[in-house]
Amino acid sequence: MATTPKRKRGTTRADNQASSDDLLKYYREMLLIRRFEEKAGQLYGMGLIGGFCHLYIGQEAVVVGMQAAVTGDDGVITSYRDHGHMLACGMDPAGVMAELTGREGGYSRGKGGSMHMFSKEKNFYGGHGIVGGQVPLGTGIAFNYKYRGQDRVCLTYLGDGAVNQGQVYESFNMAALWKLPVVYCIENNQYAMGTSAQRHSASPDLYQRGAAYGIPGEQVDGMDVLAVKESGERAVAHCREGKGPYILELKTYRYRGHSMSDPAKYRTKDELDKMRKEHDPIDMVKKLLIDGNIIDEAGLKDIDKDVKAEVAKAAEFAQNSPEPDVSELFTDILIDA
Repeated sequence: MATTPKRKRGTTRADNQASSDDLLKYYREMLLIRRFEEKAGQLYGMGLIGGFCHLYIGQEAVVVGMQAAVTGDDGVITSYRDHGHMLACGMDPAGVMAELTGREGGYSRGKGGSMHMFSKEKNFYGGHGIVGGQVPLGTGIAFNYKYRGQDRVCLTYLGDGAVNQGQVYESFNMAALWKLPVVYCIENNQYAMGTSAQRHSASPDLYQRGAAYGIPGEQVDGMDVLAVKESGERAVAHCREGKGPYILELKTYRYRGHSMSDPAKYRTKDELDKMRKEHDPIDMVKKLLIDGNIIDEAGLKDIDKDVKAEVAKAAEFAQNSPEPDVSELFTDILIDA
């Protein structure tokens, strides 16, 4: 059964106020991720996207809030549920969609697909298909920043299921020893594939998993973009001050199955409907915008129309982009340093 964060020590909800421009920005960014993912699900159903495809619908506030807490110079690395992270980092929706459809115009020239996209320009170091495999890599990126004396932080995203992997704790230990500037962002969507957190985790408070290494952490309402931003700023400041790593457990919820092949029969329709009705991250910001007289319903519809047009354009680009030439099978195998 899904749970929402309780107000307790170690738990953060938003107490700060955002500007009108910020709220509109967060609203549009979250809406772009959702509409993009809805289109991706549609293209998958049409057979235009193959292989694995893990949608981010419902979790938009996590990455939008965290990216609002860093600069474009900071690094980002995540797992296979990665499309939302790419868009929040400013990667072109057309390039992301083209990669999903295996086309030459994609970020990995059609050879990476859903789980393996990268952007050196945006400091996005990929989605990774191995559960927890990105955590040592994110720790290494943070080591690079410290070694070179750069004022940069690496946001390393992982899921609640990945927290139980051994390499995660090896990374925690090294990051704490060397005081590396890494924020471990645990996206706790409460179901590791199809197993609820209550059944797969003996210790339900995942933000405390770094306590043995002296790593501070806090639990955050991951459906509240302002709460995420607030806690993200605190965690990033901790890293920039040379105090070492920080753990954020972002309690969120995915509306779709683990992947497109998952019917999600392990949870009830009532549970899903309750989360959508009472905790939807986009609706929460929409209410702030309306109640604050920042924009009216007509204005919000215009934003949605604009976002849908951008996603439709990305889908059109993806479908019209050619497939990679067969010669691409033999490229990008080795990097000539």
